[in-house]
Amino acid sequence: MHAIRTAVLVVLLSAAPGLAQDNPLVDSPAWQELKALVPAGESATENSRVLLLEAPFRAADPAFVPVHLTQPPGAPPIQALTVVIDENPAPVAAEITLGPAMLPLDMELRLRVNAYSNVRAIATTDTASVLAGRFVKASGGCAAPASKDLTALMAEMGQMRFQILSSETEGTRTRHNAKLMLRHPNTTGFQRDQVTLLNIPAHFVDLLEVRQGDDLLFKITAGISISEDPVFQFRFLDNGAERITVHAEDTEGNVFDQSFPLTGL
Repeated sequence: MHAIRTAVLVVLLSAAPGLAQDNPLVDSPAWQELKALVPAGESATENSRVLLLEAPFRAADPAFVPVHLTQPPGAPPIQALTVVIDENPAPVAAEITLGPAMLPLDMELRLRVNAYSNVRAIATTDTASVLAGRFVKASGGCAAPASKDLTALMAEMGQMRFQILSSETEGTRTRHNAKLMLRHPNTTGFQRDQVTLLNIPAHFVDLLEVRQGDDLLFKITAGISISEDPVFQFRFLDNGAERITVHAEDTEGNVFDQSFPLTGL
């Protein structure tokens, strides 16, 4: 009887979509065309000892899909990576440059996924190009209506919030787990005004740069696939400087600059 109950439990766990975490990359004709256009795309191979990407198999909200990029202990350093969503109308979601304090990488961002698609990251080390990814079931993320009235979103545009969520000692230094939030509608050009039924023009943050003191933590060149009100969670090694500075620009030429004490208050 115990063996039967165990067998039933295994079947149920493997069948439950909310519990199943194994959603590897699938064959993608779109990627076969894209990879020649992405830095290191043609030579990159999957290597879980260097780079990992986690994303839900079935997204709760296609306009806010969490994607978590990490490196396991002992992984070789990477300086830059490109995040690609194969089936999105603009597949390159972000090109990310990393400072040394961000390594080993532990970073989460929220993306729009427009159709069932692979979500992948391509990175380079000193000796190789690596790839990590997951297949995500989501639909309509790029055309999803804003979470609230566009006028209200525009009124809050450029507001930022920075938080230190936790900290831990690493040798003689401290590594922080931080969250940065930036208010911006990040419209894609595929959403419709619910009154006029006309497409809302694309207007999104296309550059974000975060520093501790003078040292770069990360720089992101982004496209339409970053979610409304972008949120970035990341770990970084404290260099002793007292302030975090954030510089952002959008496609309409707006510039947003803010400085935060390291406490995030």
